[in-house]
Amino acid sequence: MLHDVAAATRRFLDELDGDQRAAAIKAITDDDLRHRWAYTPGERPGLVLGELRRPQRKAVHGMLSTVLSQHAYAQAAAVMALEDVLDHREGGHRDRHNGDFWTVLFGTPGDDPWGWRIEGHHLSVNVVVAEGQVSATPFFLGANPARVTYRGRVVGQPLRLEEELARELLDRMGPTARRLAIVSDTAPHDIRTGNSPRVGDLEPVGVTPAQLGKSSGELLVDIVRFYLDRLAYELADEEFQRIDPERLHFSWEGSTRRGEGHYYRIQGPELLIEYDNTANEANHAHTVWRRHSGDFGDDLLAAHFESVGNH
Repeated sequence: MLHDVAAATRRFLDELDGDQRAAAIKAITDDDLRHRWAYTPGERPGLVLGELRRPQRKAVHGMLSTVLSQHAYAQAAAVMALEDVLDHREGGHRDRHNGDFWTVLFGTPGDDPWGWRIEGHHLSVNVVVAEGQVSATPFFLGANPARVTYRGRVVGQPLRLEEELARELLDRMGPTARRLAIVSDTAPHDIRTGNSPRVGDLEPVGVTPAQLGKSSGELLVDIVRFYLDRLAYELADEEFQRIDPERLHFSWEGSTRRGEGHYYRIQGPELLIEYDNTANEANHAHTVWRRHSGDFGDDLLAAHFESVGNH
């Protein structure tokens, strides 16, 4: 797995000229830049896809598809394509385009540590490689429009399972667990952590596996696994081993009626998953998976530099 990630990144680097390499490669020790992520529109450091040659753009997609599972790569590609759909809906006033996604590298393969970020509106994948391990959070996917329909039937919905699995979980719960899970009738306007560099002290609320029946408890774990499975299987499996299923919390805020604003959160000691769909009459979804101590590979980098310092 690590070899594949490094090889895909080298293929991208081999396509770049000297000026492009200088613009693309930053120091992994630049913590301010590494932690400065966003999912709103706007320019980023590095190279923008829309100005790259075709082989260079394909190489960026090669990097992304090596880290992501097949279904998550399809989701990411759909999210990028939605920029043109949104631009058309807005009449072109904000000049959106599916090429408005940036790539920045933090060091290069062969260094230890190194990493990269691929990011733009509604997409942020943050990868760090250190000591033979790969970190890939924060991992953000959003969609606007969240659903494209024809005569009331859905034609496209990149984040459909993120919503449907949580609704199924609510449906499986008994009335007592459901009362514990729904903590507010009003949904926040966005994910609570936003693009903060740290998860912070977000208190776990809602229902726990001990308060759920067997079927709904298993589905809660399945939802967590679904988010982790955004990564290629080997990476997802390593992340899943870190999860303590008995210490999860699930909470829902807002309406349970379709087409009305809603939000849910899943938390564990080293896990945060947020989903929000409130804007544009609940047709604008944001999702993120984060790790408290491991976002931006901070736990791997701390262990690496401590090891280097001890030698």
